[in-house]
Amino acid sequence: MLDSIDLTEWVGYTAMLMVLFSFMMKNFRKLRMVNSMGAVLFVIYGFMLDISWPIVITNLAIVGVNGYYLFFRKN
Repeated sequence: MLDSIDLTEWVGYTAMLMVLFSFMMKNFRKLRMVNSMGAVLFVIYGFMLDISWPIVITNLAIVGVNGYYLFFRKN
């Protein structure tokens, strides 16, 4: 079964699990970091799908918002 999954699907499943896992975190900084890693993987996944612009644009925006709150917005 696992032999039939190609690299593109592995990247997509890994991204999905990272985003899902990020929402289980209580610490917002860690949540944004893990969520950003998942979003970056989704961007890679979007390019691997022969450039799926909705996936790429949405997840680049998520990385940007997370980056703003991680590095520029001070509480």
